[in-house]
Amino acid sequence: MSDNAVTIVECPRDAWQGLAHVIPTDEKIRYLTRLVALGFAHIDAVSFVSPKHVPQMADSEAVMQELSKVKLPSGQAPEIIGIVVNAQGLDRALGTPGVTTIGYPYSISAYFRRANANMSRAESRSLVEQLQRETKAAKRKLVVYISMAFGNPYDEPWGPEIVEEALVWLKDIGVRTVSLADTVGAASADDVAQLYRAVKDCVAGVEIGVHLHSRPDRAAEKVLAAYEAGCRRFDGALTGLGGCPFAGDELVGNIPTETVLATLAARGVATGIDAKSLAIACAITGELREKYAHDAAAAKPN
Repeated sequence: MSDNAVTIVECPRDAWQGLAHVIPTDEKIRYLTRLVALGFAHIDAVSFVSPKHVPQMADSEAVMQELSKVKLPSGQAPEIIGIVVNAQGLDRALGTPGVTTIGYPYSISAYFRRANANMSRAESRSLVEQLQRETKAAKRKLVVYISMAFGNPYDEPWGPEIVEEALVWLKDIGVRTVSLADTVGAASADDVAQLYRAVKDCVAGVEIGVHLHSRPDRAAEKVLAAYEAGCRRFDGALTGLGGCPFAGDELVGNIPTETVLATLAARGVATGIDAKSLAIACAITGELREKYAHDAAAAKPN
């Protein structure tokens, strides 16, 4: 990989989880199939979590049954990431064809870890060690997202040294892909650059990406800050749909993929997605958004 080659991870799973209405399985399959046909080679597509807590993801096996058959224009299979939060989810993911990469959100915030996964630090680390062993044995990849990597709103201790400690531990147990997540979208562009520069050299051989949330008007500067600091792996969601409900700001969502691509293109960086394909992808994403992202009150269960 050249010094300026980048990996763009499209994240419809993250975008869809908070939608007002559940997207029918066949529509998910058609949408994801189109993304792959348009050249999106890395997709965070499904999660293997409790349907009670995340009903949008209850059909992940059914979606993957069809998506596992789809190839990129090059003829290669896409990277499909499936998120898990416990051992049961891991078993489901490893038993599902087409899931090439297991993703796990590891929080360095004790409060968020307990609220989001009901785990202690020791329990979460034990699970990551299990994920690493079992994904390696199954010849799957593993990506660990460091949640709250850029700070937290809970007045808990935070600093680059805490992120570095987590990165070193992850490298020591064999993890080779990590994404730094600004879970609540609080980081400024300077924050992004400073943290990335502070930790990027502490784990040689580990790919460190970013999964950023942002207000729309701050998104491009955060992407550029990460790129100039050395980041070459970016998560995004077409049209900026989705985000973390813990952010407490309805304008904070996923970084729009089109913003990521435009920002990098302005620096002369090839992303593998051409303008025509991007326009089509944005259009079909907009259609889903119109159909399923509104009338939240009407969509709440009784």
